[in-house]
Amino acid sequence: MTDPAPPGPTAQLDKFEAGIYTRAVRRIYRNLFVLAAAGMLACLWWRGLPGALGFLLGAAFAILSFRGIHKFADSLGRERDPSHRRVLAGKIVRYLLVALCAYVILQYFRVNRIAAIAGAFVLVAAVLIEIAFELIYARA
Repeated sequence: MTDPAPPGPTAQLDKFEAGIYTRAVRRIYRNLFVLAAAGMLACLWWRGLPGALGFLLGAAFAILSFRGIHKFADSLGRERDPSHRRVLAGKIVRYLLVALCAYVILQYFRVNRIAAIAGAFVLVAAVLIEIAFELIYARA
């Protein structure tokens, strides 16, 4: 009888593929933070403090979204425990609270909405940078 593999996608891959996955996720996180900082500085110069805060709000939402996607991908293939519905309800409540906080910040603190939307696209930019990196530096 064989031992079951540990949970998560890295357990189902061989060591080489697991290393690629781990490094890619690490680069995406790094790209997210670098793009968020650069975009915040650009919006600070372009639209002042409301623009910088708006971009930072959008970028924070993008980073939290990627974190959720990353955790979901890691949970694939795992045995579900009986409390998975409670965890799912907690995640839904968390996203509702983030949306409520974003609404309050946008409505009452007069942050730049265009900058907030631009900040939300930081995740798209980070993933596109990772795709370009993999295409250029892929080892066949």
